[in-house]
Amino acid sequence: METKGRFNTALGANTFGFEAPGRFFLNLEAPSLYEEALQRREAMVTSGGALLAETGVHTGRSPKDKFVVRDASTEDQVWWDNNGALKPADFATLLADFKAHAKGKDLFVQDLYGGADPANRVKVRVFTEYAWHSLFIRNLLIRPEVQELAAFTPEMTIVDLPSFRADKARHGARTETIIAVDFASKTVLIGGTSYAGEMKKSVFTYLNYALPAVGVMPMHCSANVGPAGDSAVFFGLSGTGKTTLSADPTRTLIGDDEHGWSKTGIFNFEGGCYAKTIRLSAEAEPEIYATTQRFGTVLENVVVDPETRVCDFDDGSKTENTRCAYPLHFIPNASETGRAGHPKNIVMLTCDAFGVLPPIAKLTPAEAMYHFLSGYTAKVAGTEKGVTEPEAVFSTCFGAPFMPRHPAVYGNLLRDLIAKHHVDCWLVNTGWTGGQYGTGRRMPIRVTRRLLSAALDGSLAKADFRRDPYFGFAVPASVPGVEPHILYPVKTWQDKAAFAETAKKLVMMFRENFKRFEAHVDADVKNAAPQMLVAAE
Repeated sequence: METKGRFNTALGANTFGFEAPGRFFLNLEAPSLYEEALQRREAMVTSGGALLAETGVHTGRSPKDKFVVRDASTEDQVWWDNNGALKPADFATLLADFKAHAKGKDLFVQDLYGGADPANRVKVRVFTEYAWHSLFIRNLLIRPEVQELAAFTPEMTIVDLPSFRADKARHGARTETIIAVDFASKTVLIGGTSYAGEMKKSVFTYLNYALPAVGVMPMHCSANVGPAGDSAVFFGLSGTGKTTLSADPTRTLIGDDEHGWSKTGIFNFEGGCYAKTIRLSAEAEPEIYATTQRFGTVLENVVVDPETRVCDFDDGSKTENTRCAYPLHFIPNASETGRAGHPKNIVMLTCDAFGVLPPIAKLTPAEAMYHFLSGYTAKVAGTEKGVTEPEAVFSTCFGAPFMPRHPAVYGNLLRDLIAKHHVDCWLVNTGWTGGQYGTGRRMPIRVTRRLLSAALDGSLAKADFRRDPYFGFAVPASVPGVEPHILYPVKTWQDKAAFAETAKKLVMMFRENFKRFEAHVDADVKNAAPQMLVAAE
Protein backbone atom coordinates (compact mmCIF):
# COMPACT_ATOMS: atom_id res chain seq x y z
CA MET A 1 0.00 0.00 0.00
CA GLU A 2 1.39 3.38 -0.97
CA THR A 3 1.43 5.76 1.98
CA LYS A 4 -0.11 9.17 1.43
CA GLY A 5 2.60 10.97 3.37
CA ARG A 6 5.54 9.36 1.58
CA PHE A 7 8.67 11.51 1.54
CA ASN A 8 9.56 12.68 -1.98
CA THR A 9 12.41 14.28 -3.88
CA ALA A 10 10.65 17.65 -3.96
CA LEU A 11 12.30 18.41 -0.61
CA GLY A 12 15.71 18.09 -2.23
CA ALA A 13 18.53 19.12 0.08
CA ASN A 14 16.30 18.83 3.15
CA THR A 15 16.70 15.04 3.17
CA PHE A 16 19.69 15.62 5.52
CA GLY A 17 22.02 13.75 3.20
CA PHE A 18 20.78 10.24 3.93
CA GLU A 19 22.07 7.80 1.32
CA ALA A 20 20.04 4.82 0.08
CA PRO A 21 17.54 4.68 2.92
CA GLY A 22 14.36 2.65 2.72
CA ARG A 23 11.15 4.64 2.53
CA PHE A 24 10.62 8.04 4.10
CA PHE A 25 7.19 8.69 5.64
CA LEU A 26 6.52 12.41 5.98
CA ASN A 27 4.16 13.99 8.51
CA LEU A 28 1.96 10.96 8.98
CA GLU A 29 -0.93 11.53 11.36
CA ALA A 30 -2.08 9.26 14.18
CA PRO A 31 -4.12 6.69 12.19
CA SER A 32 -1.29 5.95 9.75
CA LEU A 33 1.30 5.89 12.54
CA TYR A 34 -0.84 3.45 14.52
CA GLU A 35 -0.95 1.17 11.45
CA GLU A 36 2.80 1.35 10.91
CA ALA A 37 3.61 0.80 14.60
CA LEU A 38 1.31 -2.21 14.82
CA GLN A 39 2.53 -3.76 11.54
CA ARG A 40 6.12 -3.41 12.78
CA ARG A 41 5.18 -4.85 16.20
CA GLU A 42 6.51 -1.78 17.97
CA ALA A 43 3.41 -1.26 20.13
CA MET A 44 -0.08 -2.45 21.04
CA VAL A 45 -3.49 -0.79 21.44
CA THR A 46 -5.00 -0.61 24.94
CA SER A 47 -8.69 -1.03 25.79
CA GLY A 48 -9.13 2.74 25.85
CA GLY A 49 -7.59 3.25 22.40
CA ALA A 50 -4.15 4.57 23.37
CA LEU A 51 -0.96 3.24 21.75
CA LEU A 52 1.25 1.46 24.30
CA ALA A 53 5.00 0.98 23.80
CA GLU A 54 7.82 -0.27 25.96
CA THR A 55 11.16 1.53 26.02
CA GLY A 56 13.33 -1.40 27.05
CA VAL A 57 16.28 -0.96 29.38
CA HIS A 58 16.03 2.84 29.29
CA THR A 59 12.83 3.83 31.11
CA GLY A 60 14.02 7.39 31.61
CA ARG A 61 16.54 9.87 30.30
CA SER A 62 20.27 9.10 30.21
CA PRO A 63 21.80 12.45 31.29
CA LYS A 64 25.32 11.06 31.65
CA ASP A 65 25.24 10.00 28.00
CA LYS A 66 24.32 13.47 26.73
CA PHE A 67 27.11 15.54 25.15
CA VAL A 68 27.50 18.99 23.62
CA VAL A 69 30.01 19.69 20.87
CA ARG A 70 32.77 21.85 22.33
CA ASP A 71 34.02 24.23 19.65
CA ALA A 72 34.87 27.93 19.25
CA SER A 73 31.20 28.96 19.35
CA THR A 74 30.39 27.10 22.58
CA GLU A 75 33.70 27.23 24.46
CA ASP A 76 32.81 30.36 26.46
CA GLN A 77 29.02 29.97 26.39
CA VAL A 78 28.32 26.48 27.76
CA TRP A 79 28.46 25.54 31.46
CA TRP A 80 30.94 22.70 31.06
CA ASP A 81 30.73 21.69 34.72
CA ASN A 82 27.21 20.50 33.91
CA ASN A 83 27.50 19.41 30.27
CA GLY A 84 29.58 16.61 28.80
CA ALA A 85 31.88 17.77 26.02
CA LEU A 86 32.27 16.13 22.60
CA LYS A 87 35.04 16.94 20.14
CA PRO A 88 33.91 18.26 16.75
CA ALA A 89 35.79 15.43 15.03
CA ASP A 90 33.98 12.82 17.14
CA PHE A 91 30.63 14.38 16.25
CA ALA A 92 31.53 14.34 12.55
CA THR A 93 32.38 10.64 12.78
CA LEU A 94 29.18 9.96 14.70
CA LEU A 95 27.09 11.81 12.12
CA ALA A 96 28.64 9.85 9.26
CA ASP A 97 28.04 6.59 11.10
CA PHE A 98 24.41 7.55 11.83
CA LYS A 99 23.83 8.13 8.12
CA ALA A 100 25.48 4.84 7.25
CA HIS A 101 23.38 3.04 9.86
CA ALA A 102 20.20 4.46 8.30
CA LYS A 103 20.88 2.86 4.92
CA GLY A 104 18.01 0.61 3.92
CA LYS A 105 15.88 1.64 6.90
CA ASP A 106 12.42 3.16 6.69
CA LEU A 107 12.41 6.51 8.50
CA PHE A 108 9.49 8.52 9.79
CA VAL A 109 9.73 12.28 9.44
CA GLN A 110 7.85 15.04 11.26
CA ASP A 111 8.11 18.77 10.56
CA LEU A 112 7.25 20.64 13.75
CA TYR A 113 7.72 23.85 15.70
CA GLY A 114 9.44 24.26 19.04
CA GLY A 115 7.78 27.36 20.49
CA ALA A 116 4.29 28.86 20.19
CA ASP A 117 5.66 32.39 19.71
CA PRO A 118 6.47 32.86 15.98
CA ALA A 119 9.18 35.36 16.90
CA ASN A 120 10.98 32.89 19.17
CA ARG A 121 10.40 29.41 17.78
CA VAL A 122 12.57 26.91 15.95
CA LYS A 123 11.53 24.79 12.96
CA VAL A 124 12.45 21.18 13.71
CA ARG A 125 12.64 18.16 11.43
CA VAL A 126 12.64 14.87 13.35
CA PHE A 127 13.73 11.58 11.72
CA THR A 128 12.78 8.50 13.73
CA GLU A 129 13.36 4.80 13.28
CA TYR A 130 10.13 3.92 15.09
CA ALA A 131 6.62 4.87 14.03
CA TRP A 132 5.54 5.28 17.66
CA HIS A 133 8.40 7.73 18.25
CA SER A 134 7.07 9.76 15.32
CA LEU A 135 3.62 9.90 16.94
CA PHE A 136 5.18 10.77 20.29
CA ILE A 137 7.08 13.79 18.97
CA ARG A 138 4.11 14.83 16.82
CA ASN A 139 2.04 14.90 20.02
CA LEU A 140 4.65 16.75 22.04
CA LEU A 141 5.78 19.52 19.69
CA ILE A 142 3.63 22.05 17.82
CA ARG A 143 2.08 20.85 14.59
CA PRO A 144 2.16 23.42 11.75
CA GLU A 145 -0.97 24.12 9.76
CA VAL A 146 -1.18 22.10 6.53
CA GLN A 147 -0.58 25.18 4.39
CA GLU A 148 2.65 25.89 6.31
CA LEU A 149 4.18 22.51 5.54
CA ALA A 150 4.66 23.12 1.80
CA ALA A 151 7.31 25.76 2.45
CA PHE A 152 8.71 24.25 5.66
CA THR A 153 12.50 24.55 5.82
CA PRO A 154 14.00 23.01 8.97
CA GLU A 155 16.38 25.00 11.14
CA MET A 156 17.08 22.12 13.53
CA THR A 157 17.34 18.38 12.85
CA ILE A 158 16.94 15.45 15.25
CA VAL A 159 17.87 11.92 14.16
CA ASP A 160 16.61 9.24 16.54
CA LEU A 161 17.93 5.71 15.84
CA PRO A 162 17.48 3.43 18.89
CA SER A 163 19.18 0.51 17.11
CA PHE A 164 22.42 2.49 16.68
CA ARG A 165 25.15 1.60 19.18
CA ALA A 166 27.84 4.13 19.92
CA ASP A 167 31.48 3.09 20.12
CA LYS A 168 33.26 4.66 23.10
CA ALA A 169 36.62 4.92 21.39
CA ARG A 170 35.35 5.93 17.96
CA HIS A 171 32.66 8.42 19.02
CA GLY A 172 33.89 9.80 22.35
CA ALA A 173 30.88 8.24 24.08
CA ARG A 174 30.55 6.91 27.63
CA THR A 175 28.46 3.86 26.71
CA GLU A 176 26.62 2.51 23.68
CA THR A 177 23.95 5.12 24.36
CA ILE A 178 24.54 8.66 23.13
CA ILE A 179 22.67 11.95 22.83
CA ALA A 180 24.94 14.33 20.93
CA VAL A 181 24.02 18.01 20.49
CA ASP A 182 25.78 20.31 18.03
CA PHE A 183 24.57 23.88 18.56
CA ALA A 184 26.49 25.19 15.54
CA SER A 185 24.66 23.00 13.02
CA LYS A 186 21.53 22.65 15.21
CA THR A 187 21.74 18.88 14.97
CA VAL A 188 20.91 16.26 17.60
CA LEU A 189 21.79 12.56 17.24
CA ILE A 190 20.12 10.06 19.58
CA GLY A 191 21.23 6.43 19.61
CA GLY A 192 21.10 3.39 21.86
CA THR A 193 17.92 4.34 23.72
CA SER A 194 14.22 3.90 22.96
CA TYR A 195 13.13 6.42 25.60
CA ALA A 196 11.17 8.95 23.56
CA GLY A 197 11.57 11.79 26.06
CA GLU A 198 15.13 12.35 24.83
CA MET A 199 13.72 13.94 21.65
CA LYS A 200 11.56 16.54 23.35
CA LYS A 201 14.26 17.42 25.87
CA SER A 202 16.74 17.94 23.02
CA VAL A 203 14.53 20.71 21.64
CA PHE A 204 14.29 22.19 25.14
CA THR A 205 18.08 22.06 25.48
CA TYR A 206 18.53 23.92 22.19
CA LEU A 207 16.03 26.64 23.17
CA ASN A 208 17.71 26.94 26.57
CA TYR A 209 20.91 27.73 24.71
CA ALA A 210 19.55 30.03 22.01
CA LEU A 211 16.88 32.14 23.72
CA PRO A 212 18.85 33.86 26.54
CA ALA A 213 21.03 35.47 23.87
CA VAL A 214 17.95 37.38 22.66
CA GLY A 215 16.65 38.23 26.13
CA VAL A 216 14.09 35.43 26.39
CA MET A 217 13.92 33.33 29.56
CA PRO A 218 13.50 29.56 28.95
CA MET A 219 11.79 27.78 31.84
CA HIS A 220 11.23 24.19 32.99
CA CYS A 221 7.73 24.89 34.21
CA SER A 222 4.02 24.45 33.65
CA ALA A 223 1.75 27.45 33.15
CA ASN A 224 -1.91 28.42 33.17
CA VAL A 225 -4.00 31.58 32.93
CA GLY A 226 -7.12 32.74 34.74
CA PRO A 227 -10.30 34.27 33.29
CA ALA A 228 -8.92 37.77 33.85
CA GLY A 229 -5.75 37.03 31.88
CA ASP A 230 -3.66 36.52 35.02
CA SER A 231 -1.08 33.92 34.07
CA ALA A 232 0.94 31.82 36.50
CA VAL A 233 4.13 29.81 36.16
CA PHE A 234 4.88 26.61 38.11
CA PHE A 235 8.54 25.58 38.40
CA GLY A 236 9.31 22.12 39.70
CA LEU A 237 11.27 18.94 39.21
CA SER A 238 9.64 15.64 38.27
CA GLY A 239 7.13 14.48 40.87
CA THR A 240 6.52 17.85 42.50
CA GLY A 241 3.13 18.45 40.86
CA LYS A 242 3.74 20.71 37.84
CA THR A 243 1.32 18.84 35.60
CA THR A 244 -1.29 18.11 38.28
CA LEU A 245 -1.49 21.60 39.75
CA SER A 246 -1.49 23.45 36.43
CA ALA A 247 -4.40 21.29 35.18
CA ASP A 248 -6.93 23.42 37.03
CA PRO A 249 -10.49 23.29 35.63
CA THR A 250 -11.03 26.95 36.59
CA ARG A 251 -8.02 28.14 34.58
CA THR A 252 -6.80 27.66 30.99
CA LEU A 253 -3.79 25.37 30.62
CA ILE A 254 -0.96 26.85 28.57
CA GLY A 255 1.39 23.89 28.96
CA ASP A 256 2.77 21.41 31.48
CA ASP A 257 6.56 21.40 31.11
CA GLU A 258 8.50 23.95 29.01
CA HIS A 259 7.91 27.66 28.38
CA GLY A 260 9.61 30.89 27.41
CA TRP A 261 9.15 34.38 28.85
CA SER A 262 9.69 37.11 26.26
CA LYS A 263 9.02 40.85 26.15
CA THR A 264 5.40 40.12 25.20
CA GLY A 265 4.64 37.42 27.80
CA ILE A 266 4.92 33.66 28.24
CA PHE A 267 4.60 30.99 25.58
CA ASN A 268 4.63 27.19 25.47
CA PHE A 269 7.52 25.45 23.77
CA GLU A 270 5.35 22.41 23.15
CA GLY A 271 2.04 21.34 21.65
CA GLY A 272 1.40 18.49 24.06
CA CYS A 273 1.87 17.09 27.55
CA TYR A 274 4.08 14.30 28.89
CA ALA A 275 2.45 13.33 32.17
CA LYS A 276 3.44 10.70 34.71
CA THR A 277 0.81 7.98 35.05
CA ILE A 278 2.02 5.99 38.05
CA ARG A 279 -0.96 5.69 40.44
CA LEU A 280 -3.03 7.88 38.12
CA SER A 281 -6.76 7.80 38.88
CA ALA A 282 -9.91 9.25 37.37
CA GLU A 283 -10.90 10.61 40.77
CA ALA A 284 -7.72 12.52 41.60
CA GLU A 285 -6.73 13.69 38.10
CA PRO A 286 -9.73 13.33 35.80
CA GLU A 287 -8.42 15.48 32.93
CA ILE A 288 -5.12 13.60 32.63
CA TYR A 289 -6.74 10.20 33.19
CA ALA A 290 -9.20 10.85 30.36
CA THR A 291 -6.33 11.28 27.90
CA THR A 292 -5.13 7.74 28.62
CA GLN A 293 -8.49 6.37 27.45
CA ARG A 294 -8.53 7.77 23.94
CA PHE A 295 -7.08 7.22 20.50
CA GLY A 296 -3.94 9.23 19.76
CA THR A 297 -2.30 9.14 23.19
CA VAL A 298 1.03 7.33 23.52
CA LEU A 299 1.59 5.34 26.72
CA GLU A 300 5.08 4.29 27.84
CA ASN A 301 5.83 1.25 30.00
CA VAL A 302 2.34 1.03 31.49
CA VAL A 303 1.36 -2.48 32.63
CA VAL A 304 -1.80 -3.87 31.00
CA ASP A 305 -3.86 -7.01 31.38
CA PRO A 306 -2.70 -9.24 28.48
CA GLU A 307 -6.25 -10.27 27.63
CA THR A 308 -8.37 -7.17 28.22
CA ARG A 309 -5.60 -4.59 27.56
CA VAL A 310 -6.91 -2.59 30.53
CA CYS A 311 -4.20 -0.39 32.04
CA ASP A 312 -3.05 -0.87 35.62
CA PHE A 313 -1.62 2.50 36.56
CA ASP A 314 -0.83 1.33 40.10
CA ASP A 315 1.67 -1.23 38.82
CA GLY A 316 5.21 0.18 38.80
CA SER A 317 6.94 -3.15 38.17
CA LYS A 318 8.44 -1.93 34.88
CA THR A 319 9.26 1.55 36.18
CA GLU A 320 7.84 4.26 38.43
CA ASN A 321 8.34 6.56 35.44
CA THR A 322 5.31 5.39 33.44
CA ARG A 323 4.10 8.15 31.12
CA CYS A 324 1.43 9.32 28.70
CA ALA A 325 2.08 11.70 25.80
CA TYR A 326 -0.90 13.50 24.27
CA PRO A 327 -1.68 16.65 22.28
CA LEU A 328 -2.55 19.66 24.40
CA HIS A 329 -6.06 19.86 22.95
CA PHE A 330 -6.89 16.55 24.66
CA ILE A 331 -7.23 18.66 27.84
CA PRO A 332 -10.66 20.35 27.74
CA ASN A 333 -9.54 23.78 28.95
CA ALA A 334 -6.24 23.98 27.05
CA SER A 335 -5.11 27.20 25.40
CA GLU A 336 -5.55 27.33 21.63
CA THR A 337 -2.60 29.70 21.21
CA GLY A 338 -0.11 28.44 23.81
CA ARG A 339 0.51 32.06 24.79
CA ALA A 340 -0.42 34.46 27.59
CA GLY A 341 0.65 37.77 29.08
CA HIS A 342 3.30 38.35 31.72
CA PRO A 343 2.75 36.21 34.82
CA LYS A 344 1.25 37.67 37.96
CA ASN A 345 2.54 34.79 40.07
CA ILE A 346 5.49 32.41 40.03
CA VAL A 347 5.20 29.21 42.05
CA MET A 348 8.26 27.10 42.88
CA LEU A 349 7.20 23.57 43.76
CA THR A 350 9.22 21.30 46.01
CA CYS A 351 8.46 17.86 47.37
CA ASP A 352 10.09 18.12 50.80
CA ALA A 353 10.36 14.55 52.07
CA PHE A 354 12.01 15.85 55.26
CA GLY A 355 8.68 17.41 56.22
CA VAL A 356 10.05 20.69 57.59
CA LEU A 357 9.10 23.24 54.91
CA PRO A 358 5.76 25.03 55.30
CA PRO A 359 3.02 24.34 52.72
CA ILE A 360 3.54 27.81 51.22
CA ALA A 361 5.90 30.77 51.67
CA LYS A 362 6.11 34.17 49.97
CA LEU A 363 9.50 35.00 48.47
CA THR A 364 11.21 38.30 47.82
CA PRO A 365 12.90 38.68 44.39
CA ALA A 366 16.27 37.83 45.97
CA GLU A 367 14.80 34.79 47.75
CA ALA A 368 13.16 33.73 44.50
CA MET A 369 16.51 33.79 42.70
CA TYR A 370 18.11 31.89 45.60
CA HIS A 371 15.51 29.12 45.51
CA PHE A 372 15.47 29.08 41.71
CA LEU A 373 19.23 28.52 41.61
CA SER A 374 18.94 25.94 44.40
CA GLY A 375 16.15 23.94 42.69
CA TYR A 376 15.42 21.85 45.78
CA THR A 377 13.30 18.74 46.08
CA ALA A 378 13.87 15.39 47.82
CA LYS A 379 13.87 11.71 46.95
CA VAL A 380 11.98 9.45 49.30
CA ALA A 381 13.34 6.30 50.87
CA GLY A 382 12.91 3.21 48.74
CA THR A 383 12.69 4.92 45.34
CA GLU A 384 16.27 3.94 44.53
CA LYS A 385 18.51 1.17 45.74
CA GLY A 386 20.40 2.27 48.85
CA VAL A 387 18.14 5.24 49.66
CA THR A 388 16.97 4.48 53.21
CA GLU A 389 15.97 7.99 54.30
CA PRO A 390 14.96 11.20 52.50
CA GLU A 391 17.68 12.49 50.21
CA ALA A 392 17.95 16.14 49.17
CA VAL A 393 18.15 16.87 45.45
CA PHE A 394 19.34 20.24 44.18
CA SER A 395 18.78 20.63 40.45
CA THR A 396 19.56 24.24 39.60
CA CYS A 397 16.89 26.21 37.78
CA PHE A 398 14.60 23.20 38.42
CA GLY A 399 16.12 21.55 35.36
CA ALA A 400 19.92 21.22 35.48
CA PRO A 401 20.15 18.44 32.84
CA PHE A 402 18.72 20.81 30.21
CA MET A 403 20.73 23.93 31.08
CA PRO A 404 23.61 24.50 28.63
CA ARG A 405 24.49 27.94 30.02
CA HIS A 406 25.59 28.82 33.55
CA PRO A 407 22.67 28.97 36.00
CA ALA A 408 23.44 32.62 36.79
CA VAL A 409 22.42 33.51 33.21
CA TYR A 410 18.92 32.14 33.82
CA GLY A 411 18.76 33.39 37.39
CA ASN A 412 19.60 36.97 36.45
CA LEU A 413 17.10 36.92 33.59
CA LEU A 414 14.39 35.67 35.93
CA ARG A 415 15.12 38.21 38.65
CA ASP A 416 15.03 41.08 36.15
CA LEU A 417 11.69 39.90 34.75
CA ILE A 418 10.21 39.46 38.25
CA ALA A 419 11.22 43.00 39.19
CA LYS A 420 10.09 44.56 35.91
CA HIS A 421 6.63 42.98 35.99
CA HIS A 422 6.06 43.06 39.78
CA VAL A 423 5.49 39.31 40.06
CA ASP A 424 4.54 37.65 43.35
CA CYS A 425 6.69 34.57 44.04
CA TRP A 426 5.80 31.57 46.17
CA LEU A 427 7.54 28.43 47.41
CA VAL A 428 5.04 25.55 47.74
CA ASN A 429 5.79 22.26 49.50
CA THR A 430 3.86 19.36 48.00
CA GLY A 431 5.86 16.88 50.10
CA TRP A 432 5.42 15.76 53.67
CA THR A 433 3.93 17.21 56.84
CA GLY A 434 3.79 15.87 60.41
CA GLY A 435 7.16 14.17 60.04
CA GLN A 436 9.51 13.10 57.31
CA TYR A 437 8.73 10.35 54.81
CA GLY A 438 7.87 7.17 56.68
CA THR A 439 6.54 9.03 59.72
CA GLY A 440 4.44 11.90 58.44
CA ARG A 441 1.88 12.07 55.64
CA ARG A 442 1.82 13.63 52.20
CA MET A 443 0.63 17.24 52.15
CA PRO A 444 -3.12 17.04 51.46
CA ILE A 445 -3.83 18.07 47.86
CA ARG A 446 -6.88 20.05 49.03
CA VAL A 447 -4.58 22.18 51.23
CA THR A 448 -2.18 22.82 48.36
CA ARG A 449 -5.03 23.72 45.99
CA ARG A 450 -6.63 26.04 48.55
CA LEU A 451 -3.35 27.87 49.19
CA LEU A 452 -2.61 28.14 45.48
CA SER A 453 -6.08 29.52 44.81
CA ALA A 454 -5.51 32.20 47.44
CA ALA A 455 -2.10 33.01 45.96
CA LEU A 456 -3.39 33.23 42.40
CA ASP A 457 -6.48 35.33 43.21
CA GLY A 458 -4.32 37.86 45.09
CA SER A 459 -5.89 37.42 48.51
CA LEU A 460 -2.93 35.57 50.05
CA ALA A 461 -0.54 38.44 49.34
CA LYS A 462 -2.65 40.56 51.73
CA ALA A 463 -2.50 38.07 54.60
CA ASP A 464 -0.53 38.50 57.83
CA PHE A 465 2.86 36.81 57.59
CA ARG A 466 5.47 35.54 60.02
CA ARG A 467 9.13 34.75 59.41
CA ASP A 468 10.04 31.08 59.31
CA PRO A 469 12.64 30.66 62.08
CA TYR A 470 14.81 28.29 60.05
CA PHE A 471 14.51 29.45 56.45
CA GLY A 472 13.73 33.14 56.96
CA PHE A 473 11.01 33.51 54.33
CA ALA A 474 7.50 34.82 54.96
CA VAL A 475 4.79 32.30 55.85
CA PRO A 476 1.09 33.21 56.17
CA ALA A 477 -0.10 33.11 59.78
CA SER A 478 -3.56 31.94 58.78
CA VAL A 479 -5.55 31.22 55.62
CA PRO A 480 -9.35 30.76 55.51
CA GLY A 481 -10.24 27.14 54.86
CA VAL A 482 -6.84 25.77 55.97
CA GLU A 483 -6.33 24.27 59.43
CA PRO A 484 -3.99 26.68 61.26
CA HIS A 485 -1.46 24.17 62.57
CA ILE A 486 -0.45 22.93 59.10
CA LEU A 487 1.02 26.39 58.36
CA TYR A 488 3.44 25.85 61.30
CA PRO A 489 5.43 22.71 60.40
CA VAL A 490 6.80 22.19 63.92
CA LYS A 491 3.25 21.97 65.29
CA THR A 492 2.51 18.99 63.05
CA TRP A 493 5.40 16.96 64.54
CA GLN A 494 5.01 15.04 67.79
CA ASP A 495 8.77 15.06 68.39
CA LYS A 496 9.74 18.76 68.44
CA ALA A 497 13.43 18.03 69.03
CA ALA A 498 13.50 15.77 65.98
CA PHE A 499 11.89 18.54 63.94
CA ALA A 500 14.56 21.05 65.00
CA GLU A 501 17.35 18.62 64.19
CA THR A 502 15.88 17.79 60.77
CA ALA A 503 15.23 21.45 59.89
CA LYS A 504 18.78 22.45 60.79
CA LYS A 505 20.11 19.54 58.72
CA LEU A 506 18.19 20.72 55.64
CA VAL A 507 19.31 24.33 56.19
CA MET A 508 22.93 23.21 56.12
CA MET A 509 22.29 21.25 52.90
CA PHE A 510 20.95 24.42 51.27
CA ARG A 511 23.97 26.44 52.41
CA GLU A 512 26.48 23.85 51.29
CA ASN A 513 24.85 23.48 47.88
CA PHE A 514 24.74 27.23 47.24
CA LYS A 515 28.47 27.73 47.73
CA ARG A 516 28.97 26.94 44.02
CA PHE A 517 26.87 29.96 43.05
CA GLU A 518 28.10 32.56 45.55
CA ALA A 519 30.70 34.02 43.21
CA HIS A 520 28.06 34.61 40.54
CA VAL A 521 25.32 36.39 42.50
CA ASP A 522 24.82 39.70 44.28
CA ALA A 523 25.00 40.09 48.05
CA ASP A 524 21.22 40.27 48.44
CA VAL A 525 20.86 36.83 46.87
CA LYS A 526 23.59 35.35 49.08
CA ASN A 527 21.85 36.88 52.09
CA ALA A 528 18.60 35.18 51.09
CA ALA A 529 20.04 31.87 52.32
CA PRO A 530 18.26 30.18 55.26
CA GLN A 531 19.27 32.10 58.37
CA MET A 532 17.99 30.02 61.32
CA LEU A 533 16.73 33.17 63.04
CA VAL A 534 15.95 31.36 66.31
CA ALA A 535 16.57 27.88 67.62
CA ALA A 536 12.91 26.86 67.74
CA GLU A 537 9.39 28.22 67.47
